[in-house]
Amino acid sequence: MKYTLIAGTQSGCGKTSITLAVLQFLKNQNKSVRAFKTGPDFLDPMWHKAITQKTSYNLDTQMIGIEQSQKILAQYQDTEAGIIEGVMGLFDGRGGVGAQGSGAHLAKELGIPVWLVINAKGMAGSIVPLVKGFVAEAENIGFSITGIIANRLGSENHAKIIRELLADYHLPPLLAWMEKDAPTLPERHLGLKMPEEQPVPDFSVVFHADLNLLNSALGHCSVAKPSVLASHEDKALPQSLQGKKIAVARDSAACFIYPKNIEWLQQQGATIEYFSPITGDKIDEAIDAIWLPGGYPELHAEALSVSNTWDSLVKHIENGTPCLAECGGMMMLAKSLIDHQGKNWAMANLLPIKCHMQNKLASLGYREDLQTGIKGHEYHHSKRENLQELSTAFSLQRGDQGIHYKNLRASYIHWYFQSKPEIATSFFTVPTTEYL
Repeated sequence: MKYTLIAGTQSGCGKTSITLAVLQFLKNQNKSVRAFKTGPDFLDPMWHKAITQKTSYNLDTQMIGIEQSQKILAQYQDTEAGIIEGVMGLFDGRGGVGAQGSGAHLAKELGIPVWLVINAKGMAGSIVPLVKGFVAEAENIGFSITGIIANRLGSENHAKIIRELLADYHLPPLLAWMEKDAPTLPERHLGLKMPEEQPVPDFSVVFHADLNLLNSALGHCSVAKPSVLASHEDKALPQSLQGKKIAVARDSAACFIYPKNIEWLQQQGATIEYFSPITGDKIDEAIDAIWLPGGYPELHAEALSVSNTWDSLVKHIENGTPCLAECGGMMMLAKSLIDHQGKNWAMANLLPIKCHMQNKLASLGYREDLQTGIKGHEYHHSKRENLQELSTAFSLQRGDQGIHYKNLRASYIHWYFQSKPEIATSFFTVPTTEYL
């Protein structure tokens, strides 16, 4: 199986549209393909899956880690090509140039070649120094850019000019290009809308590529051998959640779920029972733990305000059932949610908080609990108003410390369970006082 990382010069250059166009192109050429996503993104993998019909897994050198990322690639060797979508600009990470969490760091550590996406609208000769700089820094860090994909070109002649300039200066070749009038993906405040809300655009008539060129620019990655991977198995005891029934909220209000988190719970022996707060599903009395992932509760506030889920959910938490609530999941436990229009909607009324939606980013970044070491990511446009003093659930240098109530841990953070398996196990099994 061969791979590439499709990276951009910066956020907004069109790398998601280009990634989808590449996936469509390869599928139309009868090539089997699987997609992956760099970084802690939930929405882009949904669009990947809509094309490939295969789960798109996150890879990340900060939150997930190099070894786990290697393990994921080693586990899914089921297609001819693996297309990894980058995050932000190629060298954008936690800080500096090509630091942890960046596409550059992932490419270096996994030995994966990069295809660089450039918004070349109105550009000709200027593409040469731009590409030269990216190629030089990639070589300095220790990976290769094997091709260029130009976005928003005006014509075939524009593509010809770009292609010849790259060749004249002995730079990576133009592998493909997208027309300036290509369809765009719909967006909202947390990124792209979900593919269930709009069909995947057909890029076939506006995306121009040569299969032989693409194939030649793919490369093998440094996936560790099974014997090496075995030495880095999860530290959690096998089947640490054996016999546990975990109720997981899953609908449009609770859709931000890392696929590996669900798989990990099942590997630990847990049985997953999904429920929908939007449709008012009640939670079974026999449930051992609850997980409320994030999503878009603000888009379904009216339905949630009269949800029949809340009585059974509140009863479980008040009776000590372990519960993890992340971002939108925490918002659903609030006294109320105030939407973008300023309307106040009643929620589960378990926690004495109000959550206010706003039209700007409230917080963004990787998070790590200083006491336990579990890692996650925070990204939201709402603010929480605590109506009384509350105990905190997590110890962070930066970010939301969350709320600890009985055996509930609630915060704006989405945790990646395999970053600290024994702590993730405790989210669904033991009182917080045993490790806080």
